[in-house]
Amino acid sequence: MQSKDKSIPVSPSLNMPDEKTEETRSKTIDKRVLYLSIQAVINALVIGLIAKWLVMLIDLITNIAFYGKWSFSNTSTAANHLGWWVVIIPVIGSLLVGLMARFGSKGIRGHGIPEAMEKIIVDESRIPPIITFLKPLSSAIAIGTGGPFGAEGPIIATGGAFGSLTGQWMHISASERKIILTAGACAGMSAIFGSPLAAVFLAIELLLFEFSPRSIIPVTLACITGAGMHILIFGKQPVFAMPAIPVPSNEALLVYVFLGLLIGVIASLVSKSVYAVEDLFEKLPIHWMWWPALGAVLVGIVGYYAPLTMGVGYDNIRTLLTGSVPLALLLSLCFLKYISWVVALGSGTSGGTLAPLFTIGGSLGVLLGMACLHLFPSLEIDIATTALIGMAAMFAGASRAFLTSVIFAVETTGQMNGLLPLMGACAAAYFVSFFLLKDGSIMTEKINRRGVRTPDSFEPDPLQTTTVAKLLEPATKEIQDNPFVYMNDDAGKAAELIGKFNKEALLVLDNRQNHKAVGMVTAFSILKYYSQNKQQQHRYHSPGHTKRIMVRGRKWIKKVKM
Repeated sequence: MQSKDKSIPVSPSLNMPDEKTEETRSKTIDKRVLYLSIQAVINALVIGLIAKWLVMLIDLITNIAFYGKWSFSNTSTAANHLGWWVVIIPVIGSLLVGLMARFGSKGIRGHGIPEAMEKIIVDESRIPPIITFLKPLSSAIAIGTGGPFGAEGPIIATGGAFGSLTGQWMHISASERKIILTAGACAGMSAIFGSPLAAVFLAIELLLFEFSPRSIIPVTLACITGAGMHILIFGKQPVFAMPAIPVPSNEALLVYVFLGLLIGVIASLVSKSVYAVEDLFEKLPIHWMWWPALGAVLVGIVGYYAPLTMGVGYDNIRTLLTGSVPLALLLSLCFLKYISWVVALGSGTSGGTLAPLFTIGGSLGVLLGMACLHLFPSLEIDIATTALIGMAAMFAGASRAFLTSVIFAVETTGQMNGLLPLMGACAAAYFVSFFLLKDGSIMTEKINRRGVRTPDSFEPDPLQTTTVAKLLEPATKEIQDNPFVYMNDDAGKAAELIGKFNKEALLVLDNRQNHKAVGMVTAFSILKYYSQNKQQQHRYHSPGHTKRIMVRGRKWIKKVKM
């Protein structure tokens, strides 16, 4: 008598699509990476031209608004002779921005990076096409009429919008559109500052929320192209060229780290104050369209007493990096620039954050450095270096873009001797910000308030590091027609298929040769493994001798109490 076969039959029709997918998967990824890279480079070429156009437009509006002349020359707002009429210029510009936001697109408000992050997370990286035109125009008007902003935020937002626009025209997935959006945004930063490596880190820390060959290759090529456009259009010199700084001593490094801690505390307060001002404007009984004009009144008044607080302010950063700055100017750039910028940004106008934070942080760094030398004249610190670490630490603490801050400061100044002080100060500021900014950084608090959560860490997926074989359970006949996986497939693939086919379990086959059913993997077992793995990672372990010491210590304490 023949024994009865108790194995579970496998439907042969289920095998074909799975094998086809496995065979073509690597080729598809390779082709898609090449396709995305070509598109990212083409976009970066266009975005480089947009960056130049934005800078020229800011210069043109500045010359018209403050000097009444049609000129594209780079002119500071500080040399104007308008007297008290200077207060009206930012108000007029902000009224125009408010109207554009009201009747064009509300998406032009703010400094651009939080809005791009939100679109990536909740809207499949789809940015309305009109932003590509309105964002640079509104920012040029706001900055050209005296707004205390930099051009970097608008061009990052515009580059992202252009990338999203081309991504919506192409036959690509939402994940690939995210890559094209990020590549465009970071190409814009690279085109303005000539800082391709910092732009790549910006993508990783604030926009991509991942690190993989599929995403990092197109973004890197776009950033390199943007940097090439910067050299072609703006020149080869570092944007914030400064005198050579000395190699720091060990004593100086400790001081720089300490200054980074102080600046990190202040950076956290600066970030919080932006949203506190925003909340105050929210309480006003008038339409938000008028808020920028109200904020611009204060911008104009501050600009009357401290003209250098108005406009882009890149020249202010270069001045600070010389290390020889009058005390009155330091106080003006630290406190008055902060007041002007925080009110303007909180009012919802269009502009960037990097240049203002660098200006405020640089002047604060110089003030703290001067105070240290006054109290301890023998300290071996360099004032230009304190300006440099002040800038980067302020941005690192406020934005939590640690690597971006360090590399950006090195690339835009060309000062490799500043690398160690920058790493120490920015790490300290970054560390402090996680204790003080519970609701998110200056980049994320806005969207966190809307219920959009952004990751603050990147950890390996435990489901991709274990195989289905470790989660195997005896199979039941009820799942014989279910989709299947192989024993050596990772648990992440099993979880993906369970969600895709809305099944509680998958059949597990031995291998691709004999297709023998060996068991099943369930949604519950995957979830249980994931939970246990996470708990294990955060469980504290003590060596045996440490445990013995702790037990003896507890017994000794009990005896003392008795």
